Amino acid sequence: MNQVIELIQSHRSIRKYKDTPLTNEQVETIIQSAQMASSSNHMQAYSVIGVTDPNVKKRLAILAGNQVYVERCPLFLVWCADLHRLKVACSLQDTEMVAGTTENFIVATVDTALAAQNAAIAAESMGLGIVYIGGIRNNPKEVAKLLHLPELVYPVFGMCVGMPDHDPGQRPRLPLELIYHENRYDPEKAKKGIEEYDQMMRRYYLNRTHHSRDTTWSKEMAAIMRQPNRKHLRSFLEGQGFRLE
Repeated sequence: MNQVIELIQSHRSIRKYKDTPLTNEQVETIIQSAQMASSSNHMQAYSVIGVTDPNVKKRLAILAGNQVYVERCPLFLVWCADLHRLKVACSLQDTEMVAGTTENFIVATVDTALAAQNAAIAAESMGLGIVYIGGIRNNPKEVAKLLHLPELVYPVFGMCVGMPDHDPGQRPRLPLELIYHENRYDPEKAKKGIEEYDQMMRRYYLNRTHHSRDTTWSKEMAAIMRQPNRKHLRSFLEGQGFRLE
């Protein structure tokens, strides 16, 4: 173990923040760290919008499902997959970009996620806390309008950043043997491993909620996966120029 590994393995989602604003140096360091993430073919197909305006944060909090910590965090980062900048680069070379492919959509989304995780680790190394906000995709059309996102840009997720004002416990992860397979995928490990993990998570939920929440991981996942979620996303993405062909 070294300090970097200890930092990564101590991650917790922070949802309460002190009012202390981030310095310009902190913000620049976070974004510069994000920029050093791996990127497919050096495309760097993402952009980040830092939101500090209280009115904009309040609106984003509502659009993300009334998540109050979006409004109350000192800095809210909206991570966007961005093919618009690449279209401009192609135009400078008198080339028409083929934007509407599933591959380009995946590249931009993955680039965004890799950069964001670099940013999260950088923020946590400075004593700050973060939480990802997938709810930014609840109303993507309204978010895009609010943030003036051009064609070929879409909001992948948000990220609250700030000085932690609480000390939440870590949520147990799946056992390593369920995640890591050697040489080939072993589907036989899933059932027994999940049953054991369910018992661990049941104890976690009971302890965290003072016995008011009796549930398991598979029960929570079944509730999420039994129905399609955010069915509006495809039409929104197509409206932004992502044809997914």
